[in-house]
Amino acid sequence: MFYQLYEMNHAALQPARLYADAVRLFYSNPLNPISHTPFGRSVAATAELFERTTRRYGKPQFGLDKTVVDWKNVAVTEKTVWSKPFCNLIRFERALPAGRKPDPKLLIVAPMSGHYATLLRGTVEAMLPHADVHITDWVDARMVPVSQGSFDLDDYIDYVIEMFHTLGPDTHVMAVCQPSVPVLAAVAVMEKRGDPFVPSTMTLMGGPVDTRRNPTAVNLLAEEKGIDWFRDNVIMQAPWPVPGFGREVYPGFLQLSGFMSMNLDRHIIAHKDFFMHLVKHDGDSAEKHRDFYDEYLAVMDLTAEFYLQTVDTVFVRHALPKGEMTHRGEPVEPKAIRNVALLTIEGENDDISGLGQTQAAHDLCVNIPADRHAHYMQPAVGHYGVFNGSRFRSEIVPRIVDFISSYGRQNRVAAKPKLVRSAKS
Repeated sequence: MFYQLYEMNHAALQPARLYADAVRLFYSNPLNPISHTPFGRSVAATAELFERTTRRYGKPQFGLDKTVVDWKNVAVTEKTVWSKPFCNLIRFERALPAGRKPDPKLLIVAPMSGHYATLLRGTVEAMLPHADVHITDWVDARMVPVSQGSFDLDDYIDYVIEMFHTLGPDTHVMAVCQPSVPVLAAVAVMEKRGDPFVPSTMTLMGGPVDTRRNPTAVNLLAEEKGIDWFRDNVIMQAPWPVPGFGREVYPGFLQLSGFMSMNLDRHIIAHKDFFMHLVKHDGDSAEKHRDFYDEYLAVMDLTAEFYLQTVDTVFVRHALPKGEMTHRGEPVEPKAIRNVALLTIEGENDDISGLGQTQAAHDLCVNIPADRHAHYMQPAVGHYGVFNGSRFRSEIVPRIVDFISSYGRQNRVAAKPKLVRSAKS
């Protein structure tokens, strides 16, 4: 009933939000003389702050309609090339000239951990000049009717394998954070089967491959509470009248509460600064705040079975590094991976996936030839900086592009790319 009460509370505040928005419009209208005074701007700022902190943020758009390829602007069009009840595969199709040599196919597997795939907008934008980019667009579980069935970690792995088959041979995969474990498992399953559609390269970024290494607050909480605590305290039924009414989910607003509580003082200061920017009529700074929080506060629900199985497998039992993870009852064996080049990337200040947790993938994939292993640690960035921001664009993207181009099936070379090395060395 807690989720239903949350939904009712949100609905009850709708008149107050409408009134606050009307107040904002009145006191920010340039035809109103009061809007040009500190008092008027303060009232408008208060109204906007109330409306923004009580609204539900909808799924954002990628909004990537152009990129630069070969020093020329080209149009970009989003196309859904594969679809299942819980995920759509989006291709960012670039209007390239006919006869141009095709760029590598890149599958970006976005986290299914509360935020929408648009959180990786910057990641996609940075890779578009270099690759034929596809991304997993996970569906909000509360929007999927119960009649569509369940979705757990095994289904997630099956989805990833199907995507590789859809994209065809010589595909490159990039897993950001949470997907690192299921993507590694999917590749191991495919290699064990002798699947010809196994990707050429696998890039794991800030992922919890082995959370026993440098455990963070998130990792310690999972170990301390145990899976039964999560089952009893965070799993709820999707409320009426959403399409998924009755489905057991891990609500996005709970995940968001956990994220924000980790850096609560930072978020409070950001909203205080936003208020002052509005009062001082600093439009650019206020707009940057809106852009960030429009994305950050947009969250989705996860199916209960996927969430619980992930917590238990990755954070409680550490099943993958212990050699105990299974898929459909069959052991997941990273040692089966032989034909895929592996690149791992970590952030020095990552407080979600600690240093060494992603690098642990190299210790599991013992049969990948030594010249196809590479690891990079980016100094002075946290978790978000591993896949977004200025350092990502200037330091990490060139290494990924170099790695992909070196180890594609058509261009595979014997030596490790020069750009892929530790930033400390």
